[in-house]
Amino acid sequence: MSFNVLIVEDQPLIALNRQDTVEELGHNTVGIASNMYQALLLSGDADIAFVDVNLEDGPTGPIVGRALVDADVSVLFMTSDPGAIRGGVRGALGVIHKPILDLKLVEMI
Repeated sequence: MSFNVLIVEDQPLIALNRQDTVEELGHNTVGIASNMYQALLLSGDADIAFVDVNLEDGPTGPIVGRALVDADVSVLFMTSDPGAIRGGVRGALGVIHKPILDLKLVEMI
C-alpha cells in the first residue's frame, strides 16, 4: 500500500531528505510546504503529513496539524522542540524529536 505524504518543513535540506526517504519506500510526496499557507494548499491529496512546529511564518505547525487532522489526514509532528506542543494536538499520531534518522521515519510510515 502506498500513501500520499505531505512534508511540512521550512528547512530545505531536511525536507528534501524526508522526500527522498518517503519516495524510496514507494510512497508519493504531494508536496513540501515551508509555511502554513502552502501546507493547507497542498493538503487536499495527503494521507499522511509530517509537520514541523516552527515554520517560515512562525510556530504555526500546531495550527496546520489541527486543520489536517480535521481533514482526516494522519499527522505526525517532527520537531526539535517537542515542548512547543504542550498537551499535543487531538487526533495527531504523536511527536518525534528531531533530528530523525531515516530508519525511524521508515518505522513511522
